[in-house]
Amino acid sequence: MTTPLSILATWVAVTATASAAATVAVDHLDNEHSAPGFKFTTVAAPLRGDIAAKATLKIVDGERDPSGGDIARLNDGAVPSGDDQPGSNFFFGVGSDGGRIVADLGSIIEVKQVNTYSWHRGTRGPQVYRLYASDGSGTAFNAAPKRDVDPLKAGWKLIGTVDTRPKDKAPGGQYGVAISDSSGSLGKLRYFLFDINRTENTDDFGNTFFSEIDILDKNASEIVEAPLVESVETDGGAYRFTVDTTEAPDLSEWSKKELIPVMKKWYPLIVSMLPSEGFNPPRTFSITFTNSYRGVAATGGNRIECSPSWYRQNLKTEAIGSLVHELVHVVQQYGRVRRSGGSRPPGWLVEGIPDYIRWYLYEPQSHGADINPRNSARARYDASYRVSANFINWVITKYDKDLIKELNAAMREGRYAPEIWKERTGKPVEELAEEWKKSLEAPATAAN
Repeated sequence: MTTPLSILATWVAVTATASAAATVAVDHLDNEHSAPGFKFTTVAAPLRGDIAAKATLKIVDGERDPSGGDIARLNDGAVPSGDDQPGSNFFFGVGSDGGRIVADLGSIIEVKQVNTYSWHRGTRGPQVYRLYASDGSGTAFNAAPKRDVDPLKAGWKLIGTVDTRPKDKAPGGQYGVAISDSSGSLGKLRYFLFDINRTENTDDFGNTFFSEIDILDKNASEIVEAPLVESVETDGGAYRFTVDTTEAPDLSEWSKKELIPVMKKWYPLIVSMLPSEGFNPPRTFSITFTNSYRGVAATGGNRIECSPSWYRQNLKTEAIGSLVHELVHVVQQYGRVRRSGGSRPPGWLVEGIPDYIRWYLYEPQSHGADINPRNSARARYDASYRVSANFINWVITKYDKDLIKELNAAMREGRYAPEIWKERTGKPVEELAEEWKKSLEAPATAAN
């Protein structure tokens, strides 16, 4: 019996202490169950529009790692869509033991809660820090205390100490920390000091990938906008995916009503179409609409990124079909064999197979891969995308209904060679291509 993934993503109690009546809640989703949106059991998902969004953040000790995002990543309301995205996270420099960050709210506000979020597949996932706070009113107050200054002697009070490093589990995954008080208020405060340490010193890469800091106003009357992330299970809980429209909220309704039902149906179908010995397809994947992507859509591993502007223009035409194409890339996973020294699959097949599944199985009624007889002379079987899809469909129809399974398995296992065409059909690919081109000319000939 398959256990639903949502049940497996359980809350983990990690050693964390807070002063006075403050409490620290910690959630951890391991690598298998992490997904865009930070959907925890106990800690709320990251927010957009909380008071941290308008705060001024400043590094007062330590240096930012230049390979990561700048400090604005901590309060921009955007979170990473994958477990190793340096540019979407803030972290301190290589080899350092963290540093100190001050968040200035600009005025004294009664604060309800402080949440912090992080995500990395390894030791840079957990969080280790002490949180201090102040209203800034004391004569001894130091608004930018460096590491050689004791905050308790510089007008700050300790709110909580956080250490989410698991003692008996792998450290990778997503972490959410919520620091609150049983009274409902951490106090009337203006400044917050995060005194951050690295998670390990066995190598130079122990600084946490911090994704977001949220600070909640106790008296806020407005509704804070949470990231627009839908999490969906399919095939009886065997697979889970997310669709993130945070940067394109106008696409949320379309995503719920039209896109998600297709993704839910077609992912397990594509998995069944593209098997190979010993292969386990990704159990999770994500679809993120992000303004930073300028093309149509692209897949890396199990993450799909989409351009909101292109999808807005193509909602009633190619939008969903393009993502069926990307789903095939999630299942293909041909990069694994390249990393282990196997033969590199030809690009025209890497793109041709997804377009075959899209145009001939998902939306054959659109005739999107048809080739006009007038263009048959210029058609090339290895032209990629829909032209190659047309060729593949012709070979499948005339010679080998199981061709896709064999081509996919050969490429995934690193054993693809052009000879496979002759083995499967009795003819080399070049001869098949010539026969295919003649078949494209046939309608025009018949019309004459």
